[in-house]
Amino acid sequence: MALKIRMARAGAKKQPHFRIVVTDSRNPRDGKFLEKLGTYDPRLKSDDPKRVTLNEERIKHWLGHGAVPSDRVARFLGFAGIRPMPEQRNSPEKSKPKAKAQERLKAAEAKAAAAQPAS
Repeated sequence: MALKIRMARAGAKKQPHFRIVVTDSRNPRDGKFLEKLGTYDPRLKSDDPKRVTLNEERIKHWLGHGAVPSDRVARFLGFAGIRPMPEQRNSPEKSKPKAKAQERLKAAEAKAAAAQPAS
């Protein structure tokens, strides 16, 4: 059984509230789970202590039994000091401007360099 520590949505429409749970990875997001390990309320301010609540003892227990946290839960665990902070992914190739926009930028840079007097 592949265990995951992930979030399960609760709360009403437009009022999200998440449970942090340990479950079999094949179960649906809001399906059955083995144990509730904490909560996450995204509507609270980021410095509010009730925004993320974690049961550290039980999380360490499940991590010891091979549970793998999701990306978002891994960040929560990193902030809490339970695990090392995961590295942030960055895809600079996707975020770069496309070919024509790059050509326009190069042309603008060349024009600005030519207009600038030599010192």
